[in-house]
Amino acid sequence: MGPRDELARPLRDLRLSVTDRCNFRCPHCMPRERFGADHAFLEREELLSFEELTRLTRVLVGLGVRKVRLTGGEPLLRRDLHRLVEGLAGLEGVADLALTTNASLLASQAERLAAAGLGRVTVSLDALDDPTFAMMADTRVPVATVLEGIEAAEAAGLGPVKVNAVVRRGRNEHAIEDLADWGRRTGRTVRFIEYMDVGATNGWRMDEVVPAEEILARLRRRFALEPVAAEAASEVAERWRHADGAAELGVIASVTRPFCRDCTRARVSAIGELYTCLFAAAGTDLRGPMRDGADDDQLAARVAAIWSGRRDRYSEQRAEGTPTHQKVEMSYIGG
Repeated sequence: MGPRDELARPLRDLRLSVTDRCNFRCPHCMPRERFGADHAFLEREELLSFEELTRLTRVLVGLGVRKVRLTGGEPLLRRDLHRLVEGLAGLEGVADLALTTNASLLASQAERLAAAGLGRVTVSLDALDDPTFAMMADTRVPVATVLEGIEAAEAAGLGPVKVNAVVRRGRNEHAIEDLADWGRRTGRTVRFIEYMDVGATNGWRMDEVVPAEEILARLRRRFALEPVAAEAASEVAERWRHADGAAELGVIASVTRPFCRDCTRARVSAIGELYTCLFAAAGTDLRGPMRDGADDDQLAARVAAIWSGRRDRYSEQRAEGTPTHQKVEMSYIGG
């Protein structure tokens, strides 16, 4: 069965960060003024090795995890990532092994990742035109490079690729319809995400959030859409399908309609800290005990105790006007 937290939520999903580094500087996640040339990223010896990441995942699978998603930073910056994928894919009990990426390096790695056992890929892409994309991602990488990565992933058997687009008022809400139309024409699912107050450095303001209802209203003015039933309570996206059956799209109302009560996710940082919420203030060290000789049962007991005491519901508290703590940066523990 595995542990349940204080709100009776089981542990089912693991977000595994493999690096805190990224080659983009998206202002909503890793703003350049905070993560500039002098920023001190983690040293290589601090990072969990692939063997340690695989071992820790095996322990978490024993507690109920069935879905594993590799994140960062930008996970494709971690050298020889396919070796980690191979180890994770070989774990009995992992039903879904996925990767979230900005796709700038995906074209050259997709085939190896697929051969190693990766199941699917989600790509972050906030606009299709270069000027808007460059502003949202603060990068000189052109959209064409991202699209090449998506196509390479699908050619390798990792598709259809899902695309996540953060929508920020005054920046890229004009890109919503074009992204949805592109998804319809190419058969790819595009999911629109409300701009969130992750971390403490992105200068988040509520008036920059484009509510899911507004996003959906824009989409329905342009497209004939039909609702799609969720496959699991823990799904975060409200799902819709183009009436012609060409593709699905989703809207993730992470700010205006929090889904904390169904959250089954744990997050592990690249140095082995366990976080029980995207908006957590601090994690619990698992690397120390692991390197000090703790066996799998001891690690499992530590994780189970943490999860059993979990009561996180930050987004609900935000809606109530009560959250107060400083939050860890999303680029440190993945989305």
